[in-house]
Amino acid sequence: MSLENPLQPLLEDVERTTGKEPFSTAVILGSGFSNLVDHFEILAEFPYARYSCFPLGTVAGHNCTLYAARCHGERILLFSGRFHLYQGLTSFEAAAPVRIAAGLGCRRLVLTCAVGGLRNDLDPGDLLWIADHINLQGDTPLRGMGDAGFLDLSRLYANHLFPEALKLAAKHDFELKKGVLAAVPGPNYETPAEVRMLRTLGADVVSMSTVPEAIQAGFYGMELVGLALVANPGAGLTNSLLDHSSVMATVRSAVAVSGCFLPDFLAYGSTESVAPSS
Repeated sequence: MSLENPLQPLLEDVERTTGKEPFSTAVILGSGFSNLVDHFEILAEFPYARYSCFPLGTVAGHNCTLYAARCHGERILLFSGRFHLYQGLTSFEAAAPVRIAAGLGCRRLVLTCAVGGLRNDLDPGDLLWIADHINLQGDTPLRGMGDAGFLDLSRLYANHLFPEALKLAAKHDFELKKGVLAAVPGPNYETPAEVRMLRTLGADVVSMSTVPEAIQAGFYGMELVGLALVANPGAGLTNSLLDHSSVMATVRSAVAVSGCFLPDFLAYGSTESVAPSS
């Protein structure tokens, strides 16, 4: 059976509703990022629950809807709701939105996520450009794909776009940080010993998501950008206990302040105007 077959009902509905013109960019909105859809012209909505190609289950901070939208004249997809291994899913299942985006013609993927900060100069509310990742989830969406799974990830992230993103962030009056994301399975937060280990390994932030979609994007040859919003310090770096509702409140507040950055970045980085990775 083709991997694309389960996607057909959704792909056909999107084309029937919005036309057959391909979409240029897909954005996966992480926990607390759902209000970003208000910054785009929405063309149509497709609830995940109507389509079997989306895994079952929801997580607080995700409203589980695919939006077809327009941004500065380009057709884009907004996945408001992502999937995690801690829901009992495989990495392949968690990366389903990327396969859908590829099926609808997207050549670029922007991943957003909430993360714990591990570096001393990272504070809650900071936005960080993901330059690379460390996969500690014990799985990959390419598992079981045979020779196709031997994928070079050394140029996975589109870091040639960072200088322009840095300038754009300055215009929006905030500093865009840059660093390495470590992905762990979750759903529990890390122990202080694990935080020390992650810092020793070279991680600057830690997430329970993002990496499955990033690897899947690499498989499809998409230009990949990752943006991580620091929601809390890593466990043990302060005297406060971590709480999911407080984490989400921090993310929503920060997104409300920096919400215009992403649409403006997408305008700069239209797929016709950027140079490919060298």
